Amino acid sequence: MESLVSTEWLAGELGAPDLRVIDATIFLPGAGRNARAEYEAEHIPGAVFLDLDEVVDSANPAPHMLPPEHKFASRMQTLGLGDGNRFVIYDNTPLHSAARAWWMLRIFGAHYVAILDGGLAKWKAEGRPLESGVHHGRHAHFSAYLDAGQVVTKDELLGLIGTDGQSIVDARGAGRFAGEEAEPRPGVVPGHIPGARNLPQSELFNADNSWKRGGALRAAFDAAGVDLAKPMITTCGSGVTAAVLLFGAHLLGKNDVRLYDGSWSEWGADPATPKAVGHE
Repeated sequence: MESLVSTEWLAGELGAPDLRVIDATIFLPGAGRNARAEYEAEHIPGAVFLDLDEVVDSANPAPHMLPPEHKFASRMQTLGLGDGNRFVIYDNTPLHSAARAWWMLRIFGAHYVAILDGGLAKWKAEGRPLESGVHHGRHAHFSAYLDAGQVVTKDELLGLIGTDGQSIVDARGAGRFAGEEAEPRPGVVPGHIPGARNLPQSELFNADNSWKRGGALRAAFDAAGVDLAKPMITTCGSGVTAAVLLFGAHLLGKNDVRLYDGSWSEWGADPATPKAVGHE
């Protein structure tokens, strides 16, 4: 299975015994939308709702930090997501949060994980079937083994500031990156990590919400001044849209990319971390 699948492909595969469809929609605080309620109102037939606000390390004050292995396994099993399944993830949010769920499943050991190109918006625009309510999958066994080498910590990133061996790329909008807009979470100052480049994650998508590919996708990284020859670290507000950049790089065949899980919610809340403003 490819990492990015079409709506046509998914329509043909729906109902396959090993296929699991996941709605991983999430919104920024204050967006005025409820991802779970929207899922219950309409979703792709058979899809389960993966709550990215809940599948987290609840002992960490930063939002969306990766949960312990046992918690991730438990949540997957309750949703009926098990070893050997093929997973197709979609969302219905400007944050394109399916990429975060794709990244999480992969680093916890899942082998067959794909994102639905265009998400629910494209599925609906094509008049494809929907259902409402809550889909309950049969309890499954999920073996979670975290590949911690794919995750960047604050301490590691602090040691890389001022060096030239990594590309640090921030997925937030230009206003937040430059420190011109307030952060959506309390206690987090505006700005960005020194030396980071800004590539708003929305730049990786076409008008119909499908992913850019090939030259158009590469051009988005080039326009942001990202050196694709260097290993990359992606960051954002809370580790969600950082996964969009990571997946975009993956579509270009670049896999030496890691994600700073704490992202600006952690970095910007720490008075001791260096911070920059403006556009570099």
